[in-house]
Amino acid sequence: MMLMNNLTNKRILLGVTGGIAAYKSAELVRRLRDQGAEVRVVMTQGACEFITPLTMQALSGREVHTELLDHVAESGQGGGMGHIELARWSDVVLIAPGSANFIARLAHGLADDLLSTLCLATTAPVVIAPAMNQQMWINIATQENIATLVQREIKIVGPAEGSQACGEIGPGRMLEPEQLILEASQIFSTGLLADLKIVVTAGPTREAIDPVRYITNHSSGRMGYAVARAAAEAGANVTLISGPVNIEPPHQVHHISVDTAEQMRDVVMSDIIESDIFVAVAAVADYRCVDVAEQKIKKKSEDLSLLLRKNPDILAEVASLPHAPFTVGFAAETENLLDNARMKLQTKKLDMIAANQVGEGLGFNVDENELQVFWQAGNQDQKDQTRENQIIKHQTLERAPKEKLARQLIKVIANHYYEKKSAQNNTTQVH
Repeated sequence: MMLMNNLTNKRILLGVTGGIAAYKSAELVRRLRDQGAEVRVVMTQGACEFITPLTMQALSGREVHTELLDHVAESGQGGGMGHIELARWSDVVLIAPGSANFIARLAHGLADDLLSTLCLATTAPVVIAPAMNQQMWINIATQENIATLVQREIKIVGPAEGSQACGEIGPGRMLEPEQLILEASQIFSTGLLADLKIVVTAGPTREAIDPVRYITNHSSGRMGYAVARAAAEAGANVTLISGPVNIEPPHQVHHISVDTAEQMRDVVMSDIIESDIFVAVAAVADYRCVDVAEQKIKKKSEDLSLLLRKNPDILAEVASLPHAPFTVGFAAETENLLDNARMKLQTKKLDMIAANQVGEGLGFNVDENELQVFWQAGNQDQKDQTRENQIIKHQTLERAPKEKLARQLIKVIANHYYEKKSAQNNTTQVH
């Protein structure tokens, strides 16, 4: 079965409930990790009767959680993975197998064990793969519970039909691991940006001083690569223009490597004409050396002066194009984040800007980030507005892993891109 590679770096919380199909969960963990997912396992007491936590721990490479009130986890020791932290950690909660008992308890909102509590506490999508005796599955009580969960936007996948461990034949078999991986992968294929062309910049640039030294910054490229991957999962045709980083580019994107700000500018401007959206995540060097030494500069004096010249402002140049794409900037700030972000939004005439504070475990070279997103509201033809008349709105994307944050940002971008297009179309029809 061909699978889209949408599970790279995704955080899958696998819930295992009591049933003979629990043996398939071991294979499911292995297959999920083969797809690039990070997997953590929560088991009910019933599940532990069918397969041991030690098996799941060995396959996932992570501690298996079985108790709601785990004093080590709740105290923050050993990784601090309390039940709420696990709920926040997840990109998707996949319950396989989902027993009739667990489905009934979830439908009634019970929270008397770790797994049911997680399902109530998480904001991530919840997917259940039912597995039970065929008569239990067709029982009206089970069907009413399933209908209740579907109304709450919990995704039910399966069950399949066939022979069962009890010797009966009918619906109730848990889907095979390959099918479940496909279902999990499709969670991230939103289609929000289907058929749109998006250019994303990422990483730092390097401005040479001599053949062995250069000016750069601490950008790792993680946020830009996460945005490019999220845009591709949303159905966009993505070009990722990247400075020097140590990250494998997403398989679904067209990747172009550059070193300097001028090189990045040239590639962006050659690719931007037919683009719908431009997301400038790269930390482009503001200045470059006027004179780059042909040979390594020797240490001859106490002081060394470098004459620097301002680099082209790629973001402002794109935003000022006659038919500019929907233009999104990034701002990494160490102080006055909100004021600096608003000013950059206005002076560069951007459609949107995502600003983040650098430091305290956020920003460069870390796995997590937090974004303050600002955009123009009201009159969509912002280039005809004075700064005094511009209406600016704001949304906080709370601290989260960069992969999850990127997917949230893509949703925000998609919403406002289509709002702007709709407003432009309405204006055209009026005229």
